[in-house]
Amino acid sequence: MEYVLLVIVGFLAGTIGSLVGLGGGVIIVPSLLFLGAIHWLPHVTPQVAVGTSLVVIIFNGLSSTLSYMKEKMVDYQSGLLFFIGSGPGAIIGAWINNKLSLEHFSLYFGLFLIAVSFFLSFSSNASARSQRKSFKITRTYITNEGETVTYGYHPLVAIAISFVVGFFGGMFGIGGGSLMVPAMIILFFFPPHVAVATSMFMIFLSSLVSSLTHVFMGNVEWLFALSLIPGVWFGAKTGAFINKRLRSKTIVIALRLVLVLLGIRLIYQSFA
Repeated sequence: MEYVLLVIVGFLAGTIGSLVGLGGGVIIVPSLLFLGAIHWLPHVTPQVAVGTSLVVIIFNGLSSTLSYMKEKMVDYQSGLLFFIGSGPGAIIGAWINNKLSLEHFSLYFGLFLIAVSFFLSFSSNASARSQRKSFKITRTYITNEGETVTYGYHPLVAIAISFVVGFFGGMFGIGGGSLMVPAMIILFFFPPHVAVATSMFMIFLSSLVSSLTHVFMGNVEWLFALSLIPGVWFGAKTGAFINKRLRSKTIVIALRLVLVLLGIRLIYQSFA
């Protein structure tokens, strides 16, 4: 019964993750810890929860990326460029996590995520047009509504920002997608569909690299992973299917909701 429950958890994590550009770890890790705490699963340590989640997220990222590839939504060059910054940033952030007491930081960062969720609803087209003139790399994309959107960035600025995003994602254990997607939309004016698809491509790369350490350290419970992977795989395809049929504004609303929930979780974590 417990392993059937893990399939369901995996499906929810894959669907929500693929829909808004998150890896799904924000659902898998707390779920494993909770199910271990109520003795529905054998005792689960935080290290095993994170390690198992990272292995599972490889399949979430891969399944989502394959689905978005068919619709030509993934910006591979941007994803690889952002990963150059976010990969090292996440490693350093995770290392800092083990050295500091993060209770107060979690409170402030949770409030920051909630603020970002509201900031996503305010976009100035005039400001966007003026900033696009300074972009060194520009691209265009035709949205579901038939609108042609121009987006872009300066490579060095993009790497620097993605490093900061990766650093905070690694330090707070929430994954870079929860910050990278808003950054792409707010700072680089990515269409929400492209931001989500590119984020899933980055998540596939980052989880592939970061999970290796946990595998070698024995932090992966393979029975849990094998139960979660089928749900995550089909959940990711479901999330991508829904994403492709939603308007850009609807995706932003869903992303804002997830950011608020993440923020509340971090604030609660700071007092727990």
